[in-house]
Amino acid sequence: MRPDVSVVIPARNEERYIRTALASVAAQTWPIALLEAVVVDNGSTDATREVVQAFMAGEPHLAVQLVDEPAHGVARAKNRGASVARGRWLIFLDADSRMAAHLVERVVARGRRGYRAGSIRVVADSQDVLDRAFFGLLEFGKVLFGLRAQMLYCQRELFRQCGGFDEHLQLAEDLEFLARLERAGVPLCHVTESWIATSPRRLHTLPCRLGMPAMLVRWALARWGLGRRWRY
Repeated sequence: MRPDVSVVIPARNEERYIRTALASVAAQTWPIALLEAVVVDNGSTDATREVVQAFMAGEPHLAVQLVDEPAHGVARAKNRGASVARGRWLIFLDADSRMAAHLVERVVARGRRGYRAGSIRVVADSQDVLDRAFFGLLEFGKVLFGLRAQMLYCQRELFRQCGGFDEHLQLAEDLEFLARLERAGVPLCHVTESWIATSPRRLHTLPCRLGMPAMLVRWALARWGLGRRWRY
């Protein structure tokens, strides 16, 4: 049976997080027989592959494809996953993130209303007040200025017709892709009635919470097309 939705998960050295990401796919309110997860091992040197294989053995009801993309790059890994995905709809999920149980249901509903692609609300997978406030600020900005970025979904055929993500980019490949769709006249939406919770780990890479302003500046520059090819 062909799935309705394929969740594409690029993963490079994500042994700590990948199982939670996959478990969130298996826990969807959408029928599990109509879902698949596509994990793209992007040159991992840890136990990412073994964790995925163990999940597959323990959760046989969820179809999981584990594919390789040895050349590093998140855009390249996402494109590789999309190339083998079988679902009509693609949802792109970071390996250190998890989906709300009703996300697939809400995405499909948006698609049936004519929105062939769109971004998805992102929240911090943390109880820390500052982490949650940081991601809340980003969401406020996206809604206020009509920005479409970060986690997204797209109709599979539309994704392929538009050439997928720009593999030269290290950051904001999602923003660039959605902007390209918008310029082509594709109606976009922002899914606010569900969410993806993501790890705030990048915010903690510098002492004294300096990771937050550093990340905000980096994303702001990427919004204006600067630094998208810098190592992320």
